[in-house]
Amino acid sequence: MTQINPTEADKDPFLSALGERLKLLRARRGLTRKALAQLAEVSERHVANVESGVGNASIQFLRQLCAVLSCTLAEMTGDQTTSSPDWLMIREILRGRSEDELAQARAALGQLFDSPVSEASRRQRIALIGLRGAGKSSLGQLLAAHLNVPFIELSAQIEQLAGCSIAEIHALYGQAAYRRYEQRALEELIRHYPQAVIATPGGIVSEPATFNVLLSHCYTVWLKATPEEHMGRVLAQGDRRPMSGNREAMEDLKRILESRAQFYSKADQTFDTSDMSSEAAFISLLEQIRDAVPPQAGLAAH
Repeated sequence: MTQINPTEADKDPFLSALGERLKLLRARRGLTRKALAQLAEVSERHVANVESGVGNASIQFLRQLCAVLSCTLAEMTGDQTTSSPDWLMIREILRGRSEDELAQARAALGQLFDSPVSEASRRQRIALIGLRGAGKSSLGQLLAAHLNVPFIELSAQIEQLAGCSIAEIHALYGQAAYRRYEQRALEELIRHYPQAVIATPGGIVSEPATFNVLLSHCYTVWLKATPEEHMGRVLAQGDRRPMSGNREAMEDLKRILESRAQFYSKADQTFDTSDMSSEAAFISLLEQIRDAVPPQAGLAAH
């Protein structure tokens, strides 16, 4: 029976992988361990420990190595976009491009690798995105009734698929499992509903793969409002959770909105519901999307 070296068995898998990547990057640059240590002004012994998977390197130490190896921290720590020559070359093509150019590249790649979706078909599903309290449910129901198409809360579809509440999904299986259920629920919704108005969870933009599916198959509208309106509307609905045990709730909300704004802005349209009643917002929203969703797409006003 083969004897397992206890030292090897006890190694942290991440640190072992980090060490292998460091050796690969060093070899790619044609540097000896000693030369790398000298150029980075670090201890050669520390480099040796990291390469052998037993050295827990600091961020500053890795930054010094990266400067010499002409790579990013992401490449050092194992980001997927550094895993092959083609990934690296594609990344370099995209580096420094404008937001508009990156959007064009994303759309072109989607057309190349995903099942083709006609623009007319995509516009038959209107997906509302944004934080809680923006009006996705109230406006979504009004819009669906007016257009005579189903109104679907994606959160309800997720719970139906999982067989338990969203809170239970998070508690029992964790965030990663929730994101998997979210993507599956969206894909099933798209298969079964060629026409619909969809209210999506606020965090759907947090998973790029799921958000790509949404953008490719639905005409998206970002319903936005001020942080104060978001909070006030949720509290007005009787939900005290945003304030429960959190004196910094408003600051947290502002940070969440700021961190997601660039993703929300990828929507086809943006509609601000601040200082508007549901009825006034509905009339304005309907007017705004009327030209974008033409009668031939199957969503003519009735």
